[in-house]
Amino acid sequence: MSQSDSNCSTWIIVAAYNEESRLSSTLMTLTQQSYNVVVVDDGSSDRTAEIAARFPVWVLRHPINCGQGAALKTGIDFALSRGAEYLVTFDGDGQHDVDEIPRLLNPLVAGTADVSLGSRFLGEVRNIPFTRWLTLKAGILFTRVVSGIRVSDVHNGFRAMTRRAAERISIRQPRMAHASEILDEICLHGLRFVEVPVTITYAIETLEKGQSSLGALRITGHLLVGRIWR
Repeated sequence: MSQSDSNCSTWIIVAAYNEESRLSSTLMTLTQQSYNVVVVDDGSSDRTAEIAARFPVWVLRHPINCGQGAALKTGIDFALSRGAEYLVTFDGDGQHDVDEIPRLLNPLVAGTADVSLGSRFLGEVRNIPFTRWLTLKAGILFTRVVSGIRVSDVHNGFRAMTRRAAERISIRQPRMAHASEILDEICLHGLRFVEVPVTITYAIETLEKGQSSLGALRITGHLLVGRIWR
């Protein structure tokens, strides 16, 4: 399959919540490629949906804020219903680099992996505060102990999966715990995965919207409850 063919069968899932100041630049770069793009406006109170509608993308809306996990599930289900062969989850706030999408897709197209997981700690992370770095490292340790899966970056929203993997991965956690849940699902279904070096760039606005240490504790609680009720 050629690069252009894989681009046409690739869907980029963008979960967006109150991203009116950042979404435009993200979609401008995404739509310069031949990817299919679906933006899920997760109950924003600003002009996120209006801005997304200015671009040649699909726009889906949650009437209330349901959480990033729920938004990604909505986008993934929609992309699968439209025949997606490859799916990429991509943040709407400018943290991710569009030019690195092929890097995630290459192992999938080559048939050597079902899921590509972006890793900022194998690649490059810019402007990360020490407290955020510490929280992320704690999440990695927690995942290794609880799930038994060894990865270098747990809560990275930049990932790609084949249609086969997307059909098997079930996202039940509506909020940020979905990132660890996806790793559990990879193990549960015996999916092949690789970690791919990517670049994550933090800005003041994205840090304000990101996970605090208290948020990390909530994620842990949600995961443990989810495991009990699985």
